[in-house]
Amino acid sequence: MRKLPAALLLASLTACAGPLPQPDPAQAWIDLRGEPGTSFMADRLDGKRTADGRYYQVSPGRHELEMRYQFEVSSGGSLNSDSGSFQLTCHVRIRYDGFVAGERYRIDARPIVMRPQVLMYDAQRNVVARGDTLGCGPI
Repeated sequence: MRKLPAALLLASLTACAGPLPQPDPAQAWIDLRGEPGTSFMADRLDGKRTADGRYYQVSPGRHELEMRYQFEVSSGGSLNSDSGSFQLTCHVRIRYDGFVAGERYRIDARPIVMRPQVLMYDAQRNVVARGDTLGCGPI
């Protein structure tokens, strides 16, 4: 009996790890990268849930991207004295007016104390947008 739930869990996890689709040249492609040991996922595009949290693919022009970033924070014994650390989940938004068809962008996230730093780069590694933290809390 225990093998069936484990097999279902494994099958659901591998569904997310499938190959990425080929980028549509008529749209902009946005990769997401978090620090090792963190989770950084696309959550919403223009207010609607995304189908795949690993990337965004958007039409040219203005878009609003919302992401979820989870990382470990050392509590110093104050919030969770049993383990000394806890997971923090932050929701971040980027608004950008200049997406260009066929261009690749990259959004990097890293933890700075108890807040994320989220920057979006164009193909030449120029910072084109900064993320606004909408809120953070322990999971």
